[in-house]
Order: sequence, then structure tokens, then C-alpha cells
Amino acid sequence: MVNVIWAFMAMVGIIFAMFNGTMEEVNKALFESANDAVKLSIGLISILVFWLGIMKIAEEAGILKQLTRLLRPIVARLFPEIPKDHPALGYILSNFTANIFGLGNAATPLGIKAMEQLKELSGDDKASRSMITFLAINTAGLTLIPTTVIAIRMQYNSAAPTEIVGTTIMASSFTLISALLLDRFFYYRSKRRKD
Repeated sequence: MVNVIWAFMAMVGIIFAMFNGTMEEVNKALFESANDAVKLSIGLISILVFWLGIMKIAEEAGILKQLTRLLRPIVARLFPEIPKDHPALGYILSNFTANIFGLGNAATPLGIKAMEQLKELSGDDKASRSMITFLAINTAGLTLIPTTVIAIRMQYNSAAPTEIVGTTIMASSFTLISALLLDRFFYYRSKRRKD
């Protein structure tokens, strides 16, 4: 449906430009935007590769294991129905770690694997409590180092590309707390209705 809306908006814009006599400006904007998109993508790839390398070094040095060990009690409380040594917990922790370092693109495959494991664990096509909680946390996305945003700010010559770290931590902490509170509120509300 979204694709249809975007296609409709593009067609209306092109038709309007044809009748308005601004087709040349539309063509110029299209080619400039495509050029900017390619430059931005290449710049982001280099930053993403750098941070994935840092993650690999952290993994080899045992830092990720320590972080996983630190987060495991919290994750176990958030997902009480997942057995202690189930692979879903490992994928969930890896996803959280990647999100904390602002590597959303690297976190996505881990999140998909976690959802597959959670679906297998529930044995049902309906979303389980763990799946809903994981989605809420993942959507809120606690980020300590917003590497992608810093990379974009660096590409556009920001005077202080890292000045957003503090506000990012505050905003993502607020959204995480809100997501968890809403998740628990609706869980206990639906549980009360069933009783």
C-alpha cells in the first residue's frame, strides 16, 4: 500500500511539473538527489565497516562476552519464558549489543534470527509475549553511540558531529522505558481480561 501511495505522489508531482513548466527543475533535482544518495551510501558503508570491525575486535577481546554476561540477568527478567540456555537469548543479546553501538544494519539479521528462535520456541503463528517484548525493545532501540548519525553529520561537515550523543542517550532511554512500561501494561491488562 505504501508503494502505491509513493508512486501516486511521484506521478502527481511529475504531471504537475509538466503542466506548471518546471520539468527541468524536477529533472535536475532527481539527478542531484541520486548523486547525493550514492555519496551518502558510500560514506555510510565505510563507517559501518569500521564499527563492525571494532565489534569484531571487541568480540575477539572478550568485551562482548562481558557485556553479554552483564546484560544476561536483565534479559532473563524481561523474557522469563525463555529457557536459560536457549539460542534465542544469545541472538537477543547480540541484537541489543549491536543496537547499543548504533549498528542498526548489523542488528537486523540478529533480530530476525531471534524472532525465528522465539517463534520456534512458542510453536505458534501468533506473537508470543517474548516476541512482543523483543519487538517493543527493538523498536525503542537503546543507543549509546549513534554511529550512523555521526557518520552522516561528518559527511555534511558538521562542526561537532558527536554532540548528539548525550541527547541520543536521553531520548533512547526514554523511549526504551516507555516501550517497556507499555508492553507490561498491555500484557497485564490482557492477562486480567482472560482471568
